[in-house]
Amino acid sequence: MSNEPRDDRHSGDLRLSWPRPAADFFEAAPVGNGRLGAMVFGGLHRARFQVNDSTVWSGTPAGPDAGLADVLAAGAGPERLEEVREAVRAEDYRRAEALLMSFEGPYTQEYLPYVDLWMSLAADGDAEYLGRTLNLDDGVVGETMRFGARTVRRSTWASRPAQAICVAVAVEGGVVDMSLELASQLRVVRRTVDASGFDLEVEFPVDGAPLHEPTVAEPLRYADTPPDGYDPFGAAAVRIDTDGTVTVEGDVWSVRGMSHALITLASSTSPADVWAGNPAVTRERHHERAAHTAESARATGTDALLGAHRADLRGLLDTTSLTVGAHRAGTFDVRSDVLSGDDEGLVATVIFQLGRYLLASASRPGGGPPANLQGMWNAELRPPWSSNYTININTEMNYWGAETAGLSECHEPLFALIERLRANGSRVARELYDCRGWVAHHNTDMWGWALPVGMGHSDPSWAIWMMGGVWLAQHLWDRFDFTRDTAFLRERAWPTLRACAEFCLDWLVEAEDGGLDTVPSTSPENHFISRHGTPEALSVSTTMDMALIRALFTRCLEAARIAGMEDDPVCAEIRAALPRLRPPRLTADGRLREWGADHPDEDPAHRHVSHLVGVHPLGQIDPETTPDLAAAATRVLDVRGPGAMGWSWSWKIALRARLGDAATARSLFLEATRPFPGDPAVLAPADGSEWGGLLPNLLSTHPPYQIDGNYGLMAALLEMVVQSHSGAIRLLPAVPGEWPDGSVRGVRCRGGWAVDLSWRGGALVSCAVRNTVPGGARTVRIRHGQAAADLTLAGHEEVRLGPDLEEAGRTADR
Repeated sequence: MSNEPRDDRHSGDLRLSWPRPAADFFEAAPVGNGRLGAMVFGGLHRARFQVNDSTVWSGTPAGPDAGLADVLAAGAGPERLEEVREAVRAEDYRRAEALLMSFEGPYTQEYLPYVDLWMSLAADGDAEYLGRTLNLDDGVVGETMRFGARTVRRSTWASRPAQAICVAVAVEGGVVDMSLELASQLRVVRRTVDASGFDLEVEFPVDGAPLHEPTVAEPLRYADTPPDGYDPFGAAAVRIDTDGTVTVEGDVWSVRGMSHALITLASSTSPADVWAGNPAVTRERHHERAAHTAESARATGTDALLGAHRADLRGLLDTTSLTVGAHRAGTFDVRSDVLSGDDEGLVATVIFQLGRYLLASASRPGGGPPANLQGMWNAELRPPWSSNYTININTEMNYWGAETAGLSECHEPLFALIERLRANGSRVARELYDCRGWVAHHNTDMWGWALPVGMGHSDPSWAIWMMGGVWLAQHLWDRFDFTRDTAFLRERAWPTLRACAEFCLDWLVEAEDGGLDTVPSTSPENHFISRHGTPEALSVSTTMDMALIRALFTRCLEAARIAGMEDDPVCAEIRAALPRLRPPRLTADGRLREWGADHPDEDPAHRHVSHLVGVHPLGQIDPETTPDLAAAATRVLDVRGPGAMGWSWSWKIALRARLGDAATARSLFLEATRPFPGDPAVLAPADGSEWGGLLPNLLSTHPPYQIDGNYGLMAALLEMVVQSHSGAIRLLPAVPGEWPDGSVRGVRCRGGWAVDLSWRGGALVSCAVRNTVPGGARTVRIRHGQAAADLTLAGHEEVRLGPDLEEAGRTADR
C-alpha cells in the first residue's frame, strides 16, 4: 500500500522510505520551499512538524557596523596592521597574534528554530503505522496509518507557490479525531486559537553567542525595546480546513469525526523585510500577512496546492539526473537499501538526487538567505557553529553543484548574501585595512558580518583569514561561465568582482624581491611547525591565498574583456600585479606546498586541504596541463589520507576526480556514505579525529550534522562523470570500474553547454551535447579517453555522438 499521494503521471520517481516515525531530528524527513522548511517526524498518535523560517536569526541589521566600531576602538586599524606585518616577517608569532586579537570582533549570529506544530490523531480500534516516504522528485512526505478498518494518509510538503507548509490528512473507511498545538522555543508575545486555526507571535534574540563561546553571560539576549529602529519579530499563522466538529480548549484546537483536513502554515518576519530591502512594517501588519498567506493557501484546496507545488519543484528537479547501475525509480528503504551499501550504484543515485532536492528546498530566488551550515533545518537555540555561513569552505561547497546539477536559480540567494557582504565589507576594508574594495573573513550571517570573529582570544588559524570574499566572489563568475549570461556578468558579477580585486590589489604588499605577498596569511584552520618547534598559523603568501587571488584576477580580466570594460584602470593594475604573484611551489618531498615557506605540518592528516583549491574548484592544476603540479597535489592527498567528516570527504572526492583517480574517489565515497555509528547529538572533536557518516535520514554528520557534506557529495559525483574546467568537456573522467553502467542527463558545463550520456560495461555508449546559449554558432571540444571531437553548434542545437565521438545526428531548436 502506497503511503504517498497518488500521482500516476510520475511512476518513475525516486522515494526514500522508513517503516517507523522519526524518534528524533536525525530520523525526520526534510521539506522546504526556500524560505519555510520543516522536519517531518510523523507518528501515529502524536506527530511533530518542526518548522524553520530561513530569515529567523538572532542579531540586528546594525550588528556588523557596531562590531566594526568596537574593534576600531580597541586599537585595530591600518597602523596596527603594519606592526602585525613586521612581526610576521620577523617570525615573532606571539607578538603578531597579540596584536591581531584587537582585530577580532565578537561572533556572527545564530540561525534559530521557529515553531513546532504538533498533531494528535485518535480513533477506536487497533492502530498500526505503515510507514513514511520522502519523494525526492516532488518533495512530498507521505505517511500511511491504519486505525482498525480505517486508513489514514497524511501528506506534507512546503509549497513555494503558496509560501506555506501544507499538511493534508485523508481518512478512508470512516472518521478520526484530531487535535493540533502550535508552540515555539522563542519568546512568545501573543497566542490566539479559534475555530479557524492559530496565530503565534514571537520575538527573536537581538544577540546570540555560539556554543564555542561559553563565557558569554547571556548567550541569547532579548531586548525590552526594539533596538536601532529594528523590531526582532515574527508572526506565524496556521489555518485549517476540515469537516467534523471543531472545538477550542485553551491552546489546543480539536476536531471530532473528521474525514479530511488541510493545515497550512505561513510566516511573516522583520528579518525577511530587511533581507529583501523592504520597509519595516508594524507587528499587526506581520500578523495580517501571515494570516492572509495561510488563509489563501487553505482556500486553494489540497489538490490545487499539491498540483502547483509539484509543477514548481518538478520544473526545477526534472532538468538533471544521474543514475549509476540499474535503479533510478522506485521506493527504497533507507536502512536496508541505502545505508547497507549493498548496491553502490543505488547509493550514488540516491545521494546525488538527495543533494539536489535539499538545495532546491533550502535555496530559491525570492525566498530567504542562502543555505547555511544546516541548509535551513535546525531545531537548536544554540546550534553548532551558530548554523551560520562558514566561508572558508562550507558555504562555497553548498553551491558547488548549483550550476552543474541544473539548479542555477538556486544560486541566487548566495549572490544576494555576497552583495550584502560587499556593502558591509567595504567599510571593513577601508577602516580596518585602508584598502579599497571589500573584504570578508571566515564567518558571516544573514546580516552580512564581514569582520574577523573570535572575541579577541581565538586562534588565528581560523579567525584571521582575509580571503572569504575572494572565494565567494568566484561564484559570480561561475554563474556567468555556465550560462554565458552577459547581462548578469555586466550588471551583477563585474561590479562585485572588480571591487574584490581592488581589495586584493591593496592588500598585497611588495617584497624585497619584487614579488607580491599577502601578510598575514593563513591556511584555514591549519598549523605548521615553525623553526622554533612551535605550532603556528601566521605565514606569508599561503598557497590558497595566491590561488584565490590569481583566479580572481584572471577572471576579472576575462569578464572585463567580455563586458567591454578593458579600459577600466583596475584592469591595468591587475595586469601589472598578476606576474608578481607567488607561483605554486613544492615541498622538499614533492608535495604541493601549503605555506609560504617549506614548513613541516603540525597535523599531516589535517581535515582541510585548502592549498588544493587550485585543483578543485578553481581548475588551475590539472594532470594534462600542469602534470608536475597535479602529481604534487596527489602526494598531498596521499599524505592527508582518507576520511574525517562529510565536507572533507566531499572535497577529497572532487579532488581525486579532477586528478583522474577513480578508484580512490570511489573508496572515499563509500566511506562518506556509511552509517554514522555514534550518537549524533554528541559533538565530535573539530579536528576530524573521529569520523562522521550518514544519519538515518541520510543527512551528513561529523557530528554535528552539517549539510555541506550532502551538497558536496552531489557535486563530487558529477565531477566523476563529466568535467568542463580545462577548455574541454571530458566524459567519464573518473568513473570506477565497479560502476560499469549508468547515465546522466542535463549536466551543465562551462561555456553554456549541456550534456547527456550513457555508459555500459565501463564504455561510453552515446552522448548528446546541447548549446544552451541563443544566437550564433559556437564550438566546443569533447574528450573521452584518447578520443576528441570539435563540434560547432548553433544556439539551442543538439549533436548526438556515438561511442567513438562520431556524429550520429543533429536536432535544432530543441
